Amino acid sequence: MKAKLFLCIAAIIAFMSWSAFAQHGHGGGMASSMHGSSHSSSTHGSSGDHSGQGSSQSSVSTRLSSNTKLASKLQSLLPPGTDLQTAASGFKNLGQFVAAVHVSHNLGIPFDQLKAKMQGPPTESLGKAIHQLKPDANAKAETKTAESEAHQDMDNDSTN
Repeated sequence: MKAKLFLCIAAIIAFMSWSAFAQHGHGGGMASSMHGSSHSSSTHGSSGDHSGQGSSQSSVSTRLSSNTKLASKLQSLLPPGTDLQTAASGFKNLGQFVAAVHVSHNLGIPFDQLKAKMQGPPTESLGKAIHQLKPDANAKAETKTAESEAHQDMDNDSTN
């Protein structure tokens, strides 16, 4: 019963977000909203539906709810007991969230600290957040690695 209620709420939110999205045009996808640095990566290409299009939270939540393989993979990278929907809240798109999860896991940075830096205020790019939380890490390389892992995860699991 709870699952049906959750799905109904998610569908309503998705519909409402889509309407707002259609009225305002769409964002730049993962390339423009993944991070604000001038560095570019081939993982940002025009890769269709899994490029992080849409800027509303409900699209991240809806996409996680409908993609159990990706959700399961991300859950395994987060600390035990972490609620995936809560962890994803506030991210601009799915790609940004998935990359942040990978950075947290790869560098041992507590996810909640990384999320807080990225969501601000003030908002920080993934690379800047890495630099602030783990100054000895190569933030540019770690960002590129995490974005590549995120892209691969979304490619591999988008057919769920």
